[in-house]
Amino acid sequence: MKKILVPVDFEEPSQWAIEVGTDIANRSNAELILLHIVEEPIKQSFNTAGEWELSNNWEDRLFTLHLIRKAKADLRMLKNELALKTPSVSTELRFGNAFHGISTIITEQEVDLVIMGTYGHSRFHNFILGSNTEKVIRHSKCPVLTVHEKPRGYVFQNIVYATSIDQRDVEISHVLQTAQDLYKSTIHVVRVNTPSNFQPDRQIKVAMREFADRLRLTNYTLNSFSDTSEEEGILHFAEQVNADLIGLATHSQHSFVRVLTGKISDGLNNHSSRPVLTYLTR
Repeated sequence: MKKILVPVDFEEPSQWAIEVGTDIANRSNAELILLHIVEEPIKQSFNTAGEWELSNNWEDRLFTLHLIRKAKADLRMLKNELALKTPSVSTELRFGNAFHGISTIITEQEVDLVIMGTYGHSRFHNFILGSNTEKVIRHSKCPVLTVHEKPRGYVFQNIVYATSIDQRDVEISHVLQTAQDLYKSTIHVVRVNTPSNFQPDRQIKVAMREFADRLRLTNYTLNSFSDTSEEEGILHFAEQVNADLIGLATHSQHSFVRVLTGKISDGLNNHSSRPVLTYLTR
């Protein structure tokens, strides 16, 4: 892991993400990139050449200029604070739509991990990042870690790997194994058994053993957990093992699977108090 991106809006959830990002960056010797995006209040953010367009209204110009100056000062202060805690930290200030700005930085900087702080939709807060988190999760080219409350600690001792035991879930296993190496964690592989997607335990256990062997997992447990839905099962199992992190894949292909995994990841990000790591597989 070489580059970690943390979008910031200088509100409380951003600080949670920065705290987690700083710890991961220190453990992996990665660069921490802090991104702030100034949204133009009236007009479209970019012209066809990709250049910033300001409104002709002088009040809009002054207001946007104020936002830019304040953002530069806040980023500079934040960078100076973090320079004492992590070996490599940089800042980016962009203008326009938050989702497109985040996506652009991911591509330009070849980011390995995005960390976003959000209250989720269950809290009525109108943060720019909160409204764009779902888009980033569904389209990001790299793993996205969402942090939903102030971290209880920075050691991910117990990681829940929620899987349907499908080949398309393999890619996220490598991401979770990287986290396991950094934190000396135990990975709890879980397949949730629901009334609409039921399999006998004896079949699931055989399939899970083969799955774990294929991935060459170490320090892990295999679990079949029954519940009324995949989302509820993952949340309840995570509570049972006192998980510090929940990881699952979402899929860009096969419309039914994409919708299903998208709904599960959305539900987890809306209702989990634990950090959730998602990775879009193609």
